[in-house]
Amino acid sequence: MAVGDSVIREQLLFRRERLQAAMPAAPTQARLAQLLEEVDTALTRLDDGMFGLCATCHDPIEPDRLAADPLVQYCLDHLTPDQRRALQMDLDLASHIQRGFLPERGVNTAGWEVHYHYEPAHAVSGDYCDVLRAGPDGLFFLVGDVSGKGVSASILMAQLHAIFRSLTSDHLPVDELVARANRIFCESTLAAYYATLVCGRVDRSGRLELCNAGHCPPLLVRGSEVTKIEATGLPVGLFCGGYYSAKSLQLSAGDMLFLYTDGLSEARNHADSEYGEDRLAELLRARPGLSPHEVTSECLKDLAKHLGAAPKTDDLTIMALRHSGKA
Repeated sequence: MAVGDSVIREQLLFRRERLQAAMPAAPTQARLAQLLEEVDTALTRLDDGMFGLCATCHDPIEPDRLAADPLVQYCLDHLTPDQRRALQMDLDLASHIQRGFLPERGVNTAGWEVHYHYEPAHAVSGDYCDVLRAGPDGLFFLVGDVSGKGVSASILMAQLHAIFRSLTSDHLPVDELVARANRIFCESTLAAYYATLVCGRVDRSGRLELCNAGHCPPLLVRGSEVTKIEATGLPVGLFCGGYYSAKSLQLSAGDMLFLYTDGLSEARNHADSEYGEDRLAELLRARPGLSPHEVTSECLKDLAKHLGAAPKTDDLTIMALRHSGKA
């Protein structure tokens, strides 16, 4: 049995146990009995080697739908019109809820200017983006990318958002903050899922504390000098006892930190040419002195130039933070 099948079986058996325990006390058992039947059907399909295949065409069901709901039996092509409408309504609602998780735009506080661009490839995104106060004189910021795509990734993105929002109130050092988040995320998530992310804290004096958990290297921009800040730990969720370290830097007025997901660096045009970190670094090097909003805009223009008519196939998040030096 594959590792993925073993995890799915455990999940289905857990659901079956909870349903059986709930049925005696339920005021009406019809719906619970139906759910129990669906779980048993999924277990049978797992035993027969048919799990994850459409019951009509026997082609694989979309992975993100199956990960979000292991009871799904039909691919999108074989949903009824009513099922399609219900699915679209769910996606529209999920997209609306997810956008509600995003931080305010145009943050300018505690000596820092922050601007971000968040663009899902489809209805919902697995990218993670947040900015929040760290006491009266600082800011926490996070940019991340959950493994997988679509609905399942967006659910895990919401989980990360809740975990970090609850932990930042404890004012922990960022390495300990990421370590605690990693443990919670790992213990509450299926083994196949993880997230890369950058978690940082800045204060009014320009001090930067940064932890990079397997994510694309942020770029520190000082005039026309651009420096990569490499990862200091493994992605969140891979190992529950993962160790993380942080880097501390002192930024001066005008210095900028640029963060992004691989929807930027790995974007490919019709010639299968990748946008790449080197092109991004050269763009930032050639445009010193721009505001976070201006830098983000220039980056999006350059990405569009690179892609040409090729579509964006991955979620895209960009964040720029500049130390203003203002009290």
